Amino acid sequence: MSVIRCLIPGTAEGPVLASEIGLSFWGGVDPDNGLVIDAHHPLRGQKISGKILMLPTSRGSCSGSGVLLELIHNGHAPAALIFREPEEVLTLGALVSQKVFGAGVPVLRASPEVFARLAKAENAEVTGTHLKFLNEKHPMNAEAAAVAKSPEDLAMQRGAHGPATQLAMEILLHFAAIKGARELIDVRRAHIDGCILANSANLRFAETFRDMKARVRVPTTMNAISVEQDRWRAQGVPIGFGVPANTLAEAYIEMGAQRSFTCAPYLLEDAPQAGEEIGWSESNAVVYANTVLGARTEKHPDYLDLCIALTGRAPLSGVYLKENRTARKVINVCGIDHCDDSFWPMLGYLAGIHAPDAIPLIRGVDQLKPAKDDLKALCAAFGTTSGAPMLHVGGVTPEAASGAPDAPAIDLGPADFESVWDSFNTGSAKVDLVAFGSPHASSSECHALARALDGKRLSREVTGIVTLGRATLAAMRKDGTAATLEAAGVRLHADICWCSITEPVFPPTARVIMTNSGKYAHYAPGLSARAVRFGSLSDCVVALLSGEAPNRPPDWLAPISG
Repeated sequence: MSVIRCLIPGTAEGPVLASEIGLSFWGGVDPDNGLVIDAHHPLRGQKISGKILMLPTSRGSCSGSGVLLELIHNGHAPAALIFREPEEVLTLGALVSQKVFGAGVPVLRASPEVFARLAKAENAEVTGTHLKFLNEKHPMNAEAAAVAKSPEDLAMQRGAHGPATQLAMEILLHFAAIKGARELIDVRRAHIDGCILANSANLRFAETFRDMKARVRVPTTMNAISVEQDRWRAQGVPIGFGVPANTLAEAYIEMGAQRSFTCAPYLLEDAPQAGEEIGWSESNAVVYANTVLGARTEKHPDYLDLCIALTGRAPLSGVYLKENRTARKVINVCGIDHCDDSFWPMLGYLAGIHAPDAIPLIRGVDQLKPAKDDLKALCAAFGTTSGAPMLHVGGVTPEAASGAPDAPAIDLGPADFESVWDSFNTGSAKVDLVAFGSPHASSSECHALARALDGKRLSREVTGIVTLGRATLAAMRKDGTAATLEAAGVRLHADICWCSITEPVFPPTARVIMTNSGKYAHYAPGLSARAVRFGSLSDCVVALLSGEAPNRPPDWLAPISG
């Protein structure tokens, strides 16, 4: 059996660029030039263009597939991608580029032994049949699993439901074979992630399917978009950006998707139920759905989400299967007997670092009694540093008893959390902007912010912004919370999120951002080119009122910090 598997065929030659740390292309690679911009990654500042890029796997956002598609289109893509572990986001981007646009990059998976040897090479070549490096010639295996098709699958593949559904089914079947899935499964709903105008590839893809008269077959929600549909012109968003951003959103609406525009679809009234099989993208939403709700969805890459919505089918693999939802790593939290809300995003971030490609079971925190908003923050931060689609929290989440008895274990203590706090707080104490709502703020988070402000007004030197779904905003307007926040000087923005916000809605003069989101604390330096401060809701309110961030770790770390 070959130790190298060819996932997406092609030829390439170039210098080797290797890392032992997975990389999220979205928020980690500039789609315009191939520069690594993840402030926390060892490849920061390197260009991946034309390189044989080696990673153990990807991590973070499902939107990395769109970044790769854009890089292929503009000529700044890696010459080839070589992974050591299973990887789906970038592989799907290469597959879509090949199937839809006729261009792509080869994608391989190498055994640990070959991966380690290749990482020492200066250059490598991918031919149609071999991988060559260090005067070695390794054959590649291109065999894929045979995927059983239902009569309806065959009808869609043969074009009975139109060319868009036919193309979607072709992509699904090819991707299922790469994943080793033997069949497809029905899903009851879908969530589209690639509706942010992060690059022109997202618009090209959506318009291609819209022009083919695509129509979703299952209820389909949409992620946050790049402009507030009803206000972007009045906000001064440039026409050259606002029009295509709105066109992208409307393309999915024309295909039958709902005008939900939220990165937290689990906050909608009709949330998935335990055991329900769904087809979602957006990393935080996937992790929350599996972990907290007990629903079942793979971490589907952008673009596969539309294919799932158009067919109502998904590859039967991964965490759709009960046996694959078992924890493969145990994380014991030690020395933390009380906390505030800043603990949970830091815990998720650390859990992802220590379980980058495996489902972990976190033990030792059930006595801290996390609320739903705490779990939301935990899942979002975990999805930033891990490629896994879920985690378990002992005594808290519904499937936490499924941990493997022989799973390797690690301990996390106060020193580990202090290290994360330090890495999240690289900006000066003087804060210009306080960011809430990554992922979109819940009603309870809005209520908590209003209570914490206690009728006080924001400092004139600080802008406070909450991004939230339009359904949540409507509820906040109905119960008066929105008016209370706005009277204090807080700006509320629906439809957009911190992953999609742009100037001038993002204050152009802001230089230091403070946030209570571990996800945004990680991504903000690369996305906004601003320095970051991180803290609890209470710390953020201090910054809102004074313009200064507390220059200390949280009190629950005081014993080690003092």
